[in-house]
Formats: sequence, C-alpha cells, structure tokens
Amino acid sequence: MTEQQLVELVRQALVAGLVVVAPVLLAGLAVGVIMGLVQAASGVHEPIVGFVPKFAVMAVMVLVSLPWMVERLASVFRETVAGP
Repeated sequence: MTEQQLVELVRQALVAGLVVVAPVLLAGLAVGVIMGLVQAASGVHEPIVGFVPKFAVMAVMVLVSLPWMVERLASVFRETVAGP
C-alpha cells in the first residue's frame, strides 16, 4: 500500500464517519437551539431542561438511523477490503 492509497483510505473513513454521525448531531443541534430559545423566552435556565430533550431526540435518531449507519459503514469496509 502506497502512501497515497493510505491517505485516500483515511480520507474515505473520515468522510464516512462524518456522514454517518451527521443526522444525529444535526438533530441534537436543532433541539438544542429550540430549547435554548424556549429557555430564554421563559426565563428557566436549568441545564437539565435542555439536556433531557436533546438526549432523547439524539437517542431516537440513533435508533431510527442505525440500520442505515451500519449499512453505510459496512459498504465502506467492503470497498476497503476489495481494494482499488
């Protein structure tokens, strides 16, 4: 394996990891922003009020998108093992 192939392999792995994690992180970000606005509007500044909904949505997103995540990572692994 040449250095260029190794760099390409690492790049593909990082991109695949970011693509797989992006839906969960974006859902957490959206809920976090909404809960921040609600907390600011209501005057309630308890950290647990923002954490619980964010955690719940992220957990649901992981459960919903888990089959897709596994398939995506498995396809990257198959492509890596198959080689160029």
